[in-house]
Amino acid sequence: MTDRDADEGREAGDYRPGLEGVIAAETRLSRIDGEAGELVIGGFPVPELAANATFEETLYLLWNDRLPTGPELDSLRERLRRNRRLPAETLAVVREVADRGDPAMDALRAAVASANVGREGGEDPERDAIRATAIVPTAAAAYWRYRRGETPVAPREDLGHAANYLYALTGEEPTDAAVRGLETYLNCVVDHGLNASTFVARSVVSTESDLLSAVTAGVGALKGPLHGGAPGPVLDMLRVVHDSGDPETWVRDRLDSGERLMGFGHRVYRVRDPRASVLSAAAERFYEGEEDRGFFETAVAFEDVARELLAEHRPDHRLDTNVEFYTAVLLAGVGVPRDLFTATFAVGRVGGWTAHCMEQLENNRIVRPRARYVGSEGRTWTPLGER
Repeated sequence: MTDRDADEGREAGDYRPGLEGVIAAETRLSRIDGEAGELVIGGFPVPELAANATFEETLYLLWNDRLPTGPELDSLRERLRRNRRLPAETLAVVREVADRGDPAMDALRAAVASANVGREGGEDPERDAIRATAIVPTAAAAYWRYRRGETPVAPREDLGHAANYLYALTGEEPTDAAVRGLETYLNCVVDHGLNASTFVARSVVSTESDLLSAVTAGVGALKGPLHGGAPGPVLDMLRVVHDSGDPETWVRDRLDSGERLMGFGHRVYRVRDPRASVLSAAAERFYEGEEDRGFFETAVAFEDVARELLAEHRPDHRLDTNVEFYTAVLLAGVGVPRDLFTATFAVGRVGGWTAHCMEQLENNRIVRPRARYVGSEGRTWTPLGER
């Protein structure tokens, strides 16, 4: 059989809308079991990794397939520190996006695309991975400061990755509890199989384009509301319910009217998203003793009612808590503004994008699926004057 025959045979195969169920890559980075509700990242069950690792340790794990030693971790932290500042040209673009009132993801896309202005890059994937990971939180925070009519805060050399992000948002040193909460979140979302944005990033780098172009494409994919846009609406929903003081009536009314409940249901998981369990525990730890503890308790009550009533309304289709539900609760608690929820998702997921890009390049083959033609045949040309 010739290569052409093989290609034609593949072209005649089953069509899977959205490539659902198609295996397009082999990876050591994460494993998902949707039926059992399991997520393994770099060989660690997500509850163990997310609750214990700093984000820098998780980055090193994904990029090197092992945990770092003390000196290796110090070296990675130093490299991130050296790369956090944005060039003046990038800051100018971020400010323009903010002044126009455009979404934070537009600012991130522009920032990553211009991340190597005045710097070497493009031929060293690891160097580009460091640069992309370092500048995403800086760009998100700068955007937010500009939106509020404030000057961006320069990164601090004595703060880690997550702490620097929170510090850059407010100019105030974050509490240990807030940093731990944010790190738990970033570890939870750093990688999740061959999701849409990761597939896009791997596809771009498979052409032997540079890694920053691949990450720029990943940001563009994550901007889409079907991929990265639900935690904000979850927060809006929970605040309304908290003010009403009656989660059960609110949920019943919405389900009876056929509306969706944000934060429930997932394309992959048929049970409770394991990341929801990790983030609910992290949120409970963070809100312990906080003045707005009642908001967390509302979220817990809402989840219990929603899971019960969803099972009644849709016994044939399991809709359980997904990662976005407690993402909203935790990020709001640690001080991330609602308008930066998706951008903060990118702060974590950029680690996975870059790891996948480097993995792709280890044994690269250009990503080139086929399409089945369903258009017209046998048309003849009609001159312009006769149409």
